[in-house]
Parts: sequence; C-alpha cells; structure tokens
Amino acid sequence: MIENWKYGKQTPEQILKGLAAKISVNVDDPRFYKFMDENDDLAFLRNYYITPEVARNVGKENSFIYEEGNEFYLDFAAQALSWQPKRSKELVGELLDDWARNSHLTYTQASINVFNDDKFAEKVCHLVGAHPDEVAIMNTLTVNLNFLLISFYMPTAAKYKIIVEEDSFPTVIYALQSHISQRGYNPNDLVLLKPHEGGNGVQLNTQDILEVIEREGDATALIMLSGVQYLTGQILDMRAITEAAHAKGCMIGFDLAHAIGCIEIQLHDWDVDFAVWDAYKFISCGPGCMGGAFMHEKHKDNDFPKLIGWWGHKAETRFDFSNVLDLTPGINGYRNSAPSTLSMACIAASLEIYEKTTIQALRTRSILLLGYLEDLIKPVVAVHNLEVVTPANFAERASQYTYRVPDLNIDTELASRHVQCLFHHDFMRIAVNPAYIRYEKIFRVVQMIKEVLAISANG
Repeated sequence: MIENWKYGKQTPEQILKGLAAKISVNVDDPRFYKFMDENDDLAFLRNYYITPEVARNVGKENSFIYEEGNEFYLDFAAQALSWQPKRSKELVGELLDDWARNSHLTYTQASINVFNDDKFAEKVCHLVGAHPDEVAIMNTLTVNLNFLLISFYMPTAAKYKIIVEEDSFPTVIYALQSHISQRGYNPNDLVLLKPHEGGNGVQLNTQDILEVIEREGDATALIMLSGVQYLTGQILDMRAITEAAHAKGCMIGFDLAHAIGCIEIQLHDWDVDFAVWDAYKFISCGPGCMGGAFMHEKHKDNDFPKLIGWWGHKAETRFDFSNVLDLTPGINGYRNSAPSTLSMACIAASLEIYEKTTIQALRTRSILLLGYLEDLIKPVVAVHNLEVVTPANFAERASQYTYRVPDLNIDTELASRHVQCLFHHDFMRIAVNPAYIRYEKIFRVVQMIKEVLAISANG
C-alpha cells in the first residue's frame, strides 16, 4: 500500500466496482463515468485550464478550422506538456504591460520580479517534500543536473563509478558521460541498471537495484536515477534506494521530471542528496519554463566545487557590486543568473492551482483514474495481445499506463481522431494529468484505441 491511501487495503478496481454497484451499473457503463465526474471533489480544477484547440481538416489543402475548447479532444500527453492554466496569459500579459510602462523598473518592482524566485521556491516545497532553503527555482533540468554533478560527482581512484538505469532519459546519460569524461574516466563505464530478468524486459526491480548497489557500491561515487521511469511510469523506491546508497558511502540524486506534480515525494525525510526537475510536464508551467533543484540541508555549508554566478550571492548585499563573494548557503548558492520573470509568471499561474488542493488528493485521483483506465482496457489488451509494461501494483505506478503495441500506425490513426498519446519505438504511453482529465475522457480514449486497433487488425 501507499502512504496516505485513504481506502485502506482496497485496490482501485475494488473501489470503482463498489461505487458502480451503488448505482446498479457496471464500470464500463457510460452512466458510471457520468456519476464519477458529477461527484468528483476535484472536478473544479479543470476550470482553471484552457482546453486545447483542435485542428480539423475540412478537405482543403492547408485549410483547418480551429475549435477552442473542443470536448472531443483527448489529450493524454502530460508527460510531454500539460495544458495551459488560464491565468498564465493574464500574468505574462501584465508583466509585459509593466515592462512597456516602466522599462527597467520592471526588473525589480513589478508584481512578479527577479526577487520572487525565493517566494516561488517556498511554494514548490510541498510538491517535493523539502524545506524552503533546500529548493531553488532556476535554469532548466539538464543545466541544473550539470551544475549539481560538478559538486556531487567527486570520483577518486577507489570510488569513481556512476550507477544509472539503462533506460534513463537520454539527457541524464549524456550529462553523466560528459562529467565522467571530464574527470579522466571512461564515459562508457557507467553501471547500467537493467530490467528484471524474467519480467517484461522494461521494468526495474527494487531488490535488483539494491543488489547492484551492494555489489558495486564500494567503487561507486554517485547513483543517479529517475523518481519515475519515463517509459513505464514505474515509481522507484527512492527511500530504500537512498538508504542503500548512503550505506555504501555513495551520493544519490534523482531526476523528478516525470514525478513532480503526480506522486508524493519526501526528499528531505528520505535524506536524498540532490534532485532536479522541469516544470512543463504535469505541473503545467509552459514549454521551456525554468525548472528547479533540491539539495539537502545537510550539504548547505559544503565546500564542494561548484560554478558560481552573481545570483548566488546573498540577496542583502548582491547589489553592492563589491566583487567580494558572500555566497548564499545551500542550493540557492548555485543560482548563477537572475531568473526569467516571464517564466515565473507561468510558474505563478500553475502554483495558484496547486494551492487549491493537495498533492495527496491529486495522487488519490490519479490512482482512481488509472484504475478506471486499467479496468476498461483489459478486454482490449486481451483481444489485441498488447503487453502492459506499467507495474500491476497501483502503488508502484505514477500517472501513466504504457503498452507495447503491435502497429505504430495507430499513432496517426489516433491523432486523426484528436487523440494525443506519446509513442516511443513500440511503446504507447497514456499519461493522465489528475488536475484536469475527467473519467469521461478515460472512457472515450479507450473506445478510440479499441476502434483503431480493430481497424489495424483487419488490415
């Protein structure tokens, strides 16, 4: 079971079937999704987002009709980019208007200005389970990762290896290889965590990971893993893995790109050394928006090597321009440049929504939505021989379902029906943002997948 799961030992399937029985219908009956949507305590959150426009080809070359808020649009690509909060355009517009009116004064005096990064860092803390001085809003994920690797990958002749999952997102592999090479080691000497033997060839196994750490730990300087594996949606046991890493004297960091905003995270309590994330997937801060970084407070007075810029100087004396560094302790000392206020306007719009609920409530809703998807799609999986590569245990999966599909042409067929999923090789990923996806949308996407697979099977 998971922490804060209010349904005791019940599984999502049991909960949903129990609710369906109360209104005397089956889970696959359209009346059930209507019942769930009408009685959803978090349904109001959807009103704070803009439903994407849909491009409909009307038969003329390069001619499209755009329909705003089209209810037939089925967007399950939250792992790439989530919907725009309605307030984003307003807050960005206000900032641009302020710039037009007040020129350079906007830099420090606008309602959202360069000094607000601390304020927004405090608001992000509850999403990652951190103390305010452990989080910084800065840069993008890969930049933050490279900055922190300078400090946390400190190889010696005896401890120089890095453990990472074989199917990690490419940017993590590239960053790790570049740092290994710069320190004079072989970039191909990463210790790659492989999928569990006898499994589906994709999922990792916690015990396997712990055994690798036990076996390789004495020669390992750093372990860098995903909080949620982007291909499968598998949640790694960050607490257990961190304990094992520290027992072998290894530093450990996590990539939270696919975790923040959809699962509960407790970086401080789990004693994680550092973590990085972006802000445009589940938490909807916009394409290319600034991300964030975490460093445990136990490292706040470290003398690790690091890259330093003027925004890492203490705010009280930053504008004295003395050229005598007075570095901010902790992660905020890693800030190099003044933050983008346009990015912060988008962050502000998103965080306003998250202040209206809790990550625990969103996680519960995510589990039930995925349980509904799982229940509806089981017959489709059986008929078309799809392989489920997402963990069967609901406590071990984040907010997506991934399937191996026999025909990648279904990507085009689904898109023509205004269905957006994510495809990678032969994987189809259905990512559910619990802040705005309704039960009706789950019902409809399964119907569309069923229809497209039937067409594909019949040639």
